[in-house]
Amino acid sequence: QKRQKRQKRRTRARSGSFPRAPASEAPRHRASVQETLSPPARAQVDDPDVINFLLSTEIIPLCLRIMETGSELSKTVATFIVQKILLDETGLAYICATAERFYAVSTVLGNLVGSLVDQPSARLLKHIVRCYLRLSDNPRAREALRQCLPDVLRDATFSACLKDDVTTKRWLTQLLFNITESTQHVQ
Repeated sequence: QKRQKRQKRRTRARSGSFPRAPASEAPRHRASVQETLSPPARAQVDDPDVINFLLSTEIIPLCLRIMETGSELSKTVATFIVQKILLDETGLAYICATAERFYAVSTVLGNLVGSLVDQPSARLLKHIVRCYLRLSDNPRAREALRQCLPDVLRDATFSACLKDDVTTKRWLTQLLFNITESTQHVQ
């Protein structure tokens, strides 16, 4: 019994404040996540039922782990999934519901941005900027982003990488405006 309690504590510590499936459901749970992320399901990820299902799984901690350790393609796909979750109102509310969830996501995004300084990827940067922009739609997250948005997104570090990407430049400009506008309201 003591061993089970220790295991539960370790499991909670590993996943932060994100929910984990009970061990007895893990094999079925993993299969369900894989099925959900199959090509037809990915096309329908805008469906609120799909978002609610994803939020009930370990998909966010899994994506964050991949964003930290995966290949460029894996990081891009994981960031895209987080972006799609954030674009849904329920997903944004879920991630911004606690400081721990917000900081888990923003810290990983910040680390990704830092890694792109040496090895730029316009495709990955596009998804990261979109995630930050969506986070800035939440008032508390917007206030936090004033402090934790990486400086390299505020200066011209990625100008060459984004020179032909009008959409991402527009998103980045809007993000910086949202954060600046937030600052002006506070003063």
